[in-house]
Amino acid sequence: MTTTPPPITLDDVRDAAARLKGVAHRTPVLRSRTLDELVGAEVLLKCENFQRVGAFKFRGAYNAVSRLAPEQLARGVAAYSSGNHAQAVALAARELGTTAVIVMPEDAPRSKRAATEGYGAEIVTYDRYTGDRAAVAGALAADRGLALIPPYEHPHVMAGQGTAALELLEEAGELDALLVPVGGGGLIAGSATAVKGLHPATRVLGVEPEAGDDTKRSLDAGRRVEIPVPRTIADGQALHTPGELTFSVNRRLVDDIALVDDDEIRAAMRFAFERLKIVVEPSGATPIAALLAGRAGPLPRRVGVILSGGNIDTARFAELCGPTA
Repeated sequence: MTTTPPPITLDDVRDAAARLKGVAHRTPVLRSRTLDELVGAEVLLKCENFQRVGAFKFRGAYNAVSRLAPEQLARGVAAYSSGNHAQAVALAARELGTTAVIVMPEDAPRSKRAATEGYGAEIVTYDRYTGDRAAVAGALAADRGLALIPPYEHPHVMAGQGTAALELLEEAGELDALLVPVGGGGLIAGSATAVKGLHPATRVLGVEPEAGDDTKRSLDAGRRVEIPVPRTIADGQALHTPGELTFSVNRRLVDDIALVDDDEIRAAMRFAFERLKIVVEPSGATPIAALLAGRAGPLPRRVGVILSGGNIDTARFAELCGPTA
């Protein structure tokens, strides 16, 4: 009987970390006594909102684009994303001297589209509720001879994302649990690979919006489950099914998924702003929401949290978190 090897290993994450050294930021790990007291645990926050492009996505994008052959780099790259991966691929392409074409939903946050264009990328839009972004980007890449860099369904992308957890462990030491936002599953797949490879007893807990619980349903069913495209303020987690590669990792390594609603996400964003003095976007705030709302269950002593990004403009932040929100 043969077993299929995992898409990525701890060595792949370590190799990505070496490639990213001096290119990606080594983001800070913050502590808050107030948060610790509220949730009854020692919480260590890995702040990827301070990463280049304002989110963890730069790690995976750069790791993947930098490995392309010179002749492919010369032709350019393509990607599809609601925003953070779009910016990440655009910046990685610029850093590596090539061009990028990004497929983005028509309703992508204005700030994320503007940033993507600011890094020099060409944008092609689609309707997220009726269109298939992967199909649009795939056809475009084939027509133009571009290398397609998906937001999570790629071993080099997953390995790059896992370097955030690897850095957290290097700074904080062994954790009893790690909370990670879940969209397509690349961040948690890479993170779980790093954490379980070093400390198998550490629990890895994903966090999804209630309206976008495709990964939880899939893990419960033991197979990938498809749901209607969710409507949630957590736009980075508005997916209808987990990735095939990411799910193959997460079904083995992720211990559980916690769900949070949009009001709990808003409360977490306010808490991060008012008490931690940091700005996190809705998707990035979901782990704090799970902690504050008690959705993560009984907490062990030392809990790591990956705050995945902080890309939200002032108007949208005020709309979600202002006094009339």
